[in-house]
Amino acid sequence: MLLGKAAAASGRADKVEAVMLIRFFFALILALAMASPALAFGGGGGSSERSSANTDYRNALKAIEAEDYARASGLLEKVVAKEPRNADAWNNLGYSERKQDRFEAALAAYQKALAIKPRHRGANEYLGELYLQMGNLPLAREQLKRLKSLCPRGCEEADELAEAVRAYEKAHPGS
Repeated sequence: MLLGKAAAASGRADKVEAVMLIRFFFALILALAMASPALAFGGGGGSSERSSANTDYRNALKAIEAEDYARASGLLEKVVAKEPRNADAWNNLGYSERKQDRFEAALAAYQKALAIKPRHRGANEYLGELYLQMGNLPLAREQLKRLKSLCPRGCEEADELAEAVRAYEKAHPGS
């Protein structure tokens, strides 16, 4: 009888321990979920800083859509200063700089985007287009090859860069 009570008490202790362990993991998951937006945008900074960066980013995308690349560049410079690990912001900064024929600044921005996220299809495509604008067909072809390896079943970015390469080759026979 005494052994039965000890076993029952031990079973309750195991259940209590299991419940405590489940609560611990739940709290850990909750804490990670709350931290993930900050980590996704480079961490650091308070919520007002992230909110400001988000507003600047949205406004920059609107400026790009309106082809106001100078405004977009200024806004995106603010975003990447607050969120230096935001590959999308770096990519769009490169795009805005390229559209203003500031090729060195565009190149630096695309390289930062790809250093953060090497498989960023948009940055790989736009870097290839930049190489074409700079007259460097071999590097553009390398970017196209890289894009095709990133999306072997095809993707819009690879299709667009392939079209840009074909157009460049047609305009520059013997390249």
